Amino acid sequence: MREFALIGRSLSHSFSQTYFTQKFRDLGLADCRYNLHELPTAAELPALLRANPGLRGLNVTVPYKQDVLPLLDEVVPAAARIGAVNVIDVRPDGRLVGHNTDYIGFRESLRRFFPGAGPHTPALVLGMGGAAKAVEAALHDLGIPYQLVGRRPGGPGLTYADLTPAVLAAHPLLINATPVGTFPHVDEAPDLPYGALGPGHYLYDLVYNPSETAFMARGRAAGAQVKNGYEMLCLQAEAAWDIWNPPA
Repeated sequence: MREFALIGRSLSHSFSQTYFTQKFRDLGLADCRYNLHELPTAAELPALLRANPGLRGLNVTVPYKQDVLPLLDEVVPAAARIGAVNVIDVRPDGRLVGHNTDYIGFRESLRRFFPGAGPHTPALVLGMGGAAKAVEAALHDLGIPYQLVGRRPGGPGLTYADLTPAVLAAHPLLINATPVGTFPHVDEAPDLPYGALGPGHYLYDLVYNPSETAFMARGRAAGAQVKNGYEMLCLQAEAAWDIWNPPA
């Protein structure tokens, strides 16, 4: 039996198990299964692997995309550049190799959502965690200027208190790279002056459960274009599967 799994702190919101279970069914892979493993800390990863010797690949979700880095034997250059890992390839010899497919999923999904994005469409990236790092790399490679937004004053970017209507007017693309609004906290949304949004804004939420977050709903009510992270999830999952199953 080949086993694959998602690790994180709280996984009740995740669609990954459903996604991969259906994929295994569609491909007729009766020898594959996908599980969820909630870990109190990333440091529990070695114990998890010892207890589950059939594991061949892992997805990593918040808040461990950076915490797992010291536990890996190798990080591929693309993931090292990003500074976060969301896929671990468990090699037959036990070596753990880190990858980042969030970057691939977000980049391709954003291209479809906002095909005209470029140097003239600056972005605000809400969040500074592992998911935000993949977003930053994709924006950089797409030539889209951006500013980070965090909660703590004195950090590398703006704070939510800095997000005046004028700042929003100057940034057509807003990306929520935080877990705010994820099920079951569906009434929560990043602290923005939503009334300053309009038809020229594009709101991309990496959250995919619920399918329309409060962030998206408030943006839509203001006339903005909105998109959730489900397509990104699917694209990054397919990229992960290709990593775990390289061509013979």
